[in-house]
Amino acid sequence: MQKFKCLNATVIKVIAIVLMFADHVHQMFIGFGAPMWLTYIGRLVFPLFLFASADSFFYTRNRKKYLWRLLLASWAMTIMSSILQHVLPNATVVLINNAFTTFFIAGLYMLFWDRFLDGVKELDAWKMVSSFLLCLVPVISALPVFFILSRFAERFSPAALQVAAYVSMLIPNILTAEGGAVLVALGVSFYILRRRRCAQIAVLLATSAAIYINGSDNMQWLMGLAAIPMSMYNGEKGRGMKWFFYIFYPAHIYALYIAATLLTKRGV
Repeated sequence: MQKFKCLNATVIKVIAIVLMFADHVHQMFIGFGAPMWLTYIGRLVFPLFLFASADSFFYTRNRKKYLWRLLLASWAMTIMSSILQHVLPNATVVLINNAFTTFFIAGLYMLFWDRFLDGVKELDAWKMVSSFLLCLVPVISALPVFFILSRFAERFSPAALQVAAYVSMLIPNILTAEGGAVLVALGVSFYILRRRRCAQIAVLLATSAAIYINGSDNMQWLMGLAAIPMSMYNGEKGRGMKWFFYIFYPAHIYALYIAATLLTKRGV
């Protein structure tokens, strides 16, 4: 079977980028008749990037910088999306894309998992307990904002509500992360099982099956097809191209959004 393991991490990310571009073409140009199959193939994108990020987190030389990089990218994208939609509004497209937040939260849980394992190895009860307590932070961090909005929403103007919504997105939490808790858990599972490829694929397929059985109509269950490139991963890094991926993700989304908005305004 080794001859089929021909994909390194960079190639897997490039595959994900191509599929992601197709998915976002559908998102931005659905009003112009973009075909549904573009978003179908886009369902593979998140699990492929989460799969790659699990290895990246394990092998990175500085996890603190890695997480800070994701957090800053998440903040930058939230702010840029807000500004762009204010300057160039489009009633048919909402920029809710920010996978950086999902990757950051998944990275936090990977860090907490390692802290828990260290506690087990060192028989340090505080490390084990604190790792579980830290797991609550990405869950409850935005609850104060949501509480205020739910109790006093009628007292705020639409502009104030919009500002509060963006503030909540600046606070990394599972409630507003793209893909939600399911994809965060999937990414952490990939990390925990990184030495067991069959187990990683089994978790992916089980998650895909659960989404399908649940009757979701967003076709996210098609992400199970990501098992094919995952099974072909050879464990090698490849060229890396770290900054290309960080730049291309927001750049192509904003370029497509601007193009779709301008075409809409021209009545094409």
